[in-house]
Amino acid sequence: MLAKGQTVIQYMEQLAPKHVAEPDDRIGLQLGTLQKDIRTVLIALDVNDEVVDEAIELGADLIIAHHAIIYRPLKQLQTDTPMGKVYEKLIKHDIAVYISHTNLDVTEGGMNDWMAEALAIENTSPIHDMHNEQLSKLVVFVPKSHHQEVLDAVLGAGAGWIGNYSHCSFNIEGFGTYVPREGSNPFLGKEGKMERANEVRIETIVPHAIRNKVIQAMLKAHPYEEVAYDLYAMDLKGRSLGLGRVGKLKEPKTLAELVDVVKEKLEVPHVRVVGDLDRTIRKAAVIGGSGGRYMMKALFRGADVLVTGDVDYHTAQDALAAGLTIIDPGHNAEKIMKVKVAEWMEQKLQEHKYETRVVASRINTEPFQFV
Repeated sequence: MLAKGQTVIQYMEQLAPKHVAEPDDRIGLQLGTLQKDIRTVLIALDVNDEVVDEAIELGADLIIAHHAIIYRPLKQLQTDTPMGKVYEKLIKHDIAVYISHTNLDVTEGGMNDWMAEALAIENTSPIHDMHNEQLSKLVVFVPKSHHQEVLDAVLGAGAGWIGNYSHCSFNIEGFGTYVPREGSNPFLGKEGKMERANEVRIETIVPHAIRNKVIQAMLKAHPYEEVAYDLYAMDLKGRSLGLGRVGKLKEPKTLAELVDVVKEKLEVPHVRVVGDLDRTIRKAAVIGGSGGRYMMKALFRGADVLVTGDVDYHTAQDALAAGLTIIDPGHNAEKIMKVKVAEWMEQKLQEHKYETRVVASRINTEPFQFV
């Protein structure tokens, strides 16, 4: 069975929810339709003429890319311009294009976590905070006989995380009362008679993003015809999501040694470096793409080095004066996302028994040559 386009994108938005993207970022479906079966998904960093040819050769119905193909509003669509020809080719071959950009950067388990992991940066936190996770308190009353079943369902759906602790809940026994009325079908008790049921009150924390999933899991596991539960908004904030990652290197390295790691792990032939190559680096920051404007925030968070692309001359001068080293592997280092997204999506589709194929693009979209 092939997955529908909407199904594939629902999975993609589980990995990289749209609401965590920067305001006005050009994300989402940019071309084509998702109302179709998807035989093959191509995961790409950029969508250019060569990538579209690759998609056609693979029989791809959908390209999921990191960089937008429509960044500024189109005033006209001329098919005799370079990008116009790309749009025309995509439309003629019914290939949809979906963009996941800063939401993929920001999300946990996304671009910046992949880059940090590749460089052995541990115990990370965002360089630039963008979102604090909204939390709710779920309270549900369940008969004692089904306490564990409902608790497992709720926690299994993702509720109960406090910091680095999972499966957090509070449970207290008591009794509930109710009178089943005409037409009811009570799990316990008889129509027209007061029932005193031995019940357990379960309390746990639920992130806003998954509250519907948690509630559905709870209702499915609960034996009552009418489930008594409450969902309270909380002032307490959950995890912080943001751009970039900063943390300690697994093992301290000189700047020169870290340069070699960056070149190997991010698969780049050359980098630009600011700072003393003999300096010992203990705390590192990384931002995929163009992150030079976050140089001072990386420094404020104690980083010895910032690994990011597209660093301009004056930012490099400012970093040197402030005592922050920089490794610039270029914007194209974000190509790490191609294999990572493809692996994640393929696993998700296989879990649900879909036969849709997922392929990481083999096209090198680096525009620069190093001579």
